[in-house]
Amino acid sequence: MEGEPGEITGLLGKLSSGQAEVSARLIALVYSQLRSIAGRCMLRERPDHTLQPTVLVHEAYLRLAAETGIRWQSRAHFFGFAAQIMRRVLLDYAREHRAIKRGGAAARISLDEVFLITEDQLDRVLILDESLQKLAAVDPQQARIVEFRFFAGMTVEETSEAMGMSTATIKREWSHARAWLHRDMSTRGAHAAG
Repeated sequence: MEGEPGEITGLLGKLSSGQAEVSARLIALVYSQLRSIAGRCMLRERPDHTLQPTVLVHEAYLRLAAETGIRWQSRAHFFGFAAQIMRRVLLDYAREHRAIKRGGAAARISLDEVFLITEDQLDRVLILDESLQKLAAVDPQQARIVEFRFFAGMTVEETSEAMGMSTATIKREWSHARAWLHRDMSTRGAHAAG
């Protein structure tokens, strides 16, 4: 059951103004999109992995519900924030399992390979997070574009709407951000292996 984008934005506005009773309607409307985002986050994950997209969606929604004082600007803002929360859930999972595992050298890393979160590749998620934090310090706008495009799976047009920028600017900044992250992650992977 998926509502129109305007309906979702309206419900988010009501939720922001303290009308908690709209929460059930909102989750019914956004669940499939959140599930889709989670599925993209774990697209190439092995089927028997303990962290499944449904668990990721539920954990992300619980964390979203715990956030207070957010003034939702649009559905794109909400889904971008949801993708950011899912990234944090995956990072927490990776850190927990890294602490248990302790070890494993990292090799050259591709941004497209980052979410192969098998036991052998948990460090990749942490390397992506470190690189993304470093990018955010250098260029916060590019880091936000990565969150919208890569984690939320938003189109160039949706990212453009969410950020209030032209599609040409989003395309250019996305390209620069990907190149920057690839270089930084490859360097971090090489250092971890050496």
